[in-house]
Formats: sequence, structure tokens, C-alpha cells
Amino acid sequence: MKYLLAMYLNPDVMANLSEEDMNGIMTGHQEFIRAIRESGEMISTQALGAVGDTSVVRVRGGLPAVTDGPFLETKEFLAGYYLVECASKERAVELAAMIPDAAVEGLGIEVREVVFFADAESEVPMA
Repeated sequence: MKYLLAMYLNPDVMANLSEEDMNGIMTGHQEFIRAIRESGEMISTQALGAVGDTSVVRVRGGLPAVTDGPFLETKEFLAGYYLVECASKERAVELAAMIPDAAVEGLGIEVREVVFFADAESEVPMA
């Protein structure tokens, strides 16, 4: 089964971390990537750009309207994710707990099962 391990960033929390803590997070991600590659559970990972550079597109009356900023009024923003394939939700939760952000007060990792998956090469059945 595939799971999305979504990492949310709170800029206020991140601003209060020391340089040592930030370096520990980066090193922890490198170690996590190495571990899930070795276990064969890694599909991909992506880090997203700054929320200040975000655009939201809404189509109204057939015309796109583009606005700056995130869609939701929230303190936390999607910062990146890991897409993994593992045997169970319990294992996905174990993997999420290994991501260094999970140990930072005010941050967390969302674990969600992927119910539909397509990539650039696979044929997608149309209903």
C-alpha cells in the first residue's frame, strides 16, 4: 500500500530553532532517505518552495483567477512529502515517526493512504 507522509511547516516554530537543530533536521532527512531506500519503501520525496511564492488558481465563470498566497488561513503549510510503499498503515506511522520534523514541538507528519496513483508512464483507466 502507498502512503503519503506529509510534512507541515510552521514558520514561527522554525524561526525559533537553533542552527544546530536545523542542521540536525537536514541530517535526519538524509538518514531517513537512506533508510527507506535500503528498505525498498521509498517511492519519492519532494520539498516545496516558500509559501510566500504560492499562487492559488480558481476558475470562476470559465475564467481563471490567480491570487497570491496559500488557500487556507492557517499557521502551518505543506512543506513537502515522502511517498512510500509499505505493508500497512502501522508501518507508515513507524516511518513517519522516523522523520526528524516529527520530534519538533509544534510540527507533525500527516499519514494518509493513497487511494489512486498514476505516474508519467502508467496507463490510467478512464471510467
